[in-house]
Amino acid sequence: MQWAEVSLSVPREQAEQAEHALELQGALAITFEDHADVPVLEPALGTAPLWPVVQIRGLFEQPADRSAILSGLLASGVIERPEAINWREVADQDWERAWMDRFHPMQFGCHLWIVPTGMQGPDDPAALQLQLDPGLAFGTGTHPTTALCLEWIDGLDFTGLEVLDFGCGSGVLGIAAALKGAASVCCVDNDPQAVLATTDNAARNGVSSVLQCHLPQDWPRGQYNVILANILAGPLIELAPQLIACLEQEAHIVLSGILEHQAAAVAAAYTTRCGPMAQQQREEWVRLHGQS
Repeated sequence: MQWAEVSLSVPREQAEQAEHALELQGALAITFEDHADVPVLEPALGTAPLWPVVQIRGLFEQPADRSAILSGLLASGVIERPEAINWREVADQDWERAWMDRFHPMQFGCHLWIVPTGMQGPDDPAALQLQLDPGLAFGTGTHPTTALCLEWIDGLDFTGLEVLDFGCGSGVLGIAAALKGAASVCCVDNDPQAVLATTDNAARNGVSSVLQCHLPQDWPRGQYNVILANILAGPLIELAPQLIACLEQEAHIVLSGILEHQAAAVAAAYTTRCGPMAQQQREEWVRLHGQS
């Protein structure tokens, strides 16, 4: 089956208007993309800002009445001339399979592996395999910040430890800690979809009995032997007093999602309790590790 895809670019202030106009014309799926490679690296907590210029794609079932769709977009004021949109034909495919084909089992450290659901992991009795569904995940090990944290987790004995994974995304860090023997893992994220992804992935890995996931307002704060926070520099600095207050004596804290030029400012926010922090870098990203 062939699909028709229309694309247009608008200022971010008009993105919602454009989305509504495409929905009115019968678009079955709408995608927002960055028009000019302008990364959004430091959003405020609880926000999801768009790029200055947003490329919007609408997918229509064939046969699509292109003239009617164009007329509707012109009438909505989203575009001012016909040349502002582009059309292309999109072939039908197994979208789930195409998504899954981007992933493969990945090793972190000596024994820890991330294995996409449905794939065969390593034939190694010493391998600790974490099953992860990329369809729900935010953080699959492919980004340097996640990889740096997983490598650190691989090197620590978590037996009997109380762990906090703050900004858990897919739950990959907290689940890895649980598989390594943590007594309890508390995962926190301000995105309900992340809470769902973490809960599902915990069940998939058989660690639901030791892992709980919460929105920040429902988080039962406690004291932890290990705190993992793979977020961004701004939120890490803002959250420093809260996270420091949750550290047990002689606890570990691992911070990531930090660009190289931000590392000193983040470390300074934690030095009162954690002292000098060890720094590990991959590409432009940094992981900090300190002990209380």
